[in-house]
Amino acid sequence: MKAVAKVLLSSVLITPLSVQADHTVIDGMDFGVLAQLVGTWKSVDAGGVDIAPAQEGSTQGKGAPAVVPFYETITFEVAADAVNASDQSLVALYYKQEVFKKEDDSKFHDQRGYFIYDQANQTVYNSFCVPRATCVVAEGAAGNTMTLTAPDGGIAESSYMKDNASTTGFTMNIQIEGDTLTYTQSTILDIYDSEFSHTDSSVLERVK
Repeated sequence: MKAVAKVLLSSVLITPLSVQADHTVIDGMDFGVLAQLVGTWKSVDAGGVDIAPAQEGSTQGKGAPAVVPFYETITFEVAADAVNASDQSLVALYYKQEVFKKEDDSKFHDQRGYFIYDQANQTVYNSFCVPRATCVVAEGAAGNTMTLTAPDGGIAESSYMKDNASTTGFTMNIQIEGDTLTYTQSTILDIYDSEFSHTDSSVLERVK
């Protein structure tokens, strides 16, 4: 019994500390809290809910809330590192997000972007574009629970969107708990001569 205990203790003692500490290191880069996102995530059975301003001619009426239940897939993979202004060191995960209406399985949202980690400042960025000629950068403190908000100048859009459906604010709340990813987000729009809070909420599970 003592011999067995000694072997077990020895195996623990000789396990390199780097192995114990490097669970956030991928391809030689430390992704911090973002390391746990790598993989593919899909909606739980309940799916998510999108509330957006309805189009002209819709049953809801132009600018009224249009509620769309959806399901989605988000895939995160290692991208690269970068250094900004010789000072800020970053590592990035590339992600693609595809969202489908539950009612007919049609894709109604496609998003491509990067989750970026600044280890020195413990900051996370979500930098993404959607095929409406709109791109957003949101940032916040790193953690398993994060609130990422677009700063001044963090939104770029076409001249048409600026004049007709301008994004004036963006906030994303995200929580990572093991193999469960939960988020809610609000995109503030200046559309149809009024302000509208376009919201999305979803719960996903890691599938691989």
